[in-house]
Amino acid sequence: MMEKQKILIVDDMVENIHLLIETLKSEYAVIAATNGNKALELAAKEPMPDLILLDIQMPVMDGYAVCKQLKEDKKTRNIPVIFVTALDKDVNETMGLEIGAVDYIRKPIKPALVKSRINNHLELKRHRDHLEELVFERTREVTLTQNALIESMGTLAEYRDPETGGHINRTQHYIRALALKLEDHPAFTHELDALTIKLLFKTAPLHDIGKVGVRDEILLKHGKLNVEEFEEMKKHVLFGTDTIKSIEEKLGDKPLLRIAHAIIEAHHEKWDGSGYPKGLSGKDIPLPGRLMAVADVYDALISKRIYKDPFPHEVAVQIITDGRGKHFDPDIVDAFLAEDEHFREIALQFADFDEEREILSKRV
Repeated sequence: MMEKQKILIVDDMVENIHLLIETLKSEYAVIAATNGNKALELAAKEPMPDLILLDIQMPVMDGYAVCKQLKEDKKTRNIPVIFVTALDKDVNETMGLEIGAVDYIRKPIKPALVKSRINNHLELKRHRDHLEELVFERTREVTLTQNALIESMGTLAEYRDPETGGHINRTQHYIRALALKLEDHPAFTHELDALTIKLLFKTAPLHDIGKVGVRDEILLKHGKLNVEEFEEMKKHVLFGTDTIKSIEEKLGDKPLLRIAHAIIEAHHEKWDGSGYPKGLSGKDIPLPGRLMAVADVYDALISKRIYKDPFPHEVAVQIITDGRGKHFDPDIVDAFLAEDEHFREIALQFADFDEEREILSKRV
């Protein structure tokens, strides 16, 4: 058996409340309030009413004021409000509709008309709620699919090097920690909002996707790369950028793709202009690339690789510090230094090897 829909009646005249209760009680669960404050309290209480019948002329807080507060509250704004009034030519219907009411019913009420109006607006609400549920579910599915595709693309590069499985998770959390630290910094407030920080976290796994195009003998070499091999390794940035460009050509300019493009293309640029692939310097380097540069280098230092043992956290911090104003944006290094223990915690949480955990846990 379906649960009855809930109607809140608000009127300072008890006899009017009784009349409406008698009219509606067979079909609806009815609750009532005799003043505006009580109405606001009941409207926000779970289970919330499906519709509100609201008198206009009430002492202290009239119906217009109650309706306005209901519509300003995120929790109650979607509850349909029907004004019930004895006023005729003096009633300001335009104002009532502008502040969010869906209809007016005149007193003295006609039971059949009241039921018809209520049923119509509840049916509209049911359709609207169902549409919102469909949109929410579709958006959730799209988001989950998008996240899965991004993570899978990022993992492709990691499969080429089995020693870096946690690299994706670590760099995601590093870049978010830096962005959150800098979001109130005067130099970054215009670039770092909640959506951008979310997209930085989401697209960070893509920074090295171009490594799938690098030959195994270079990518998996145990020793130091020679000059020619390093030039080949540097091409992973171009391979990754080309991949994102091909997606942008199909989908157009999207914030997610724009940030992914910047992370992939610019995370090997250096503040002093000595990086690659474009030799950009200072703030000409897109912010996502400057953030990822710090995150990526720190992680490379504290991680075990086929060509190196993991460095202690303090050594990695010192190397990042030494690169301030040369390799890295000075402000981002300052944020890193303020968050370096948070970086250590992230590295420990997503460490790939016991050796890494052991070295990270030591305090020098």
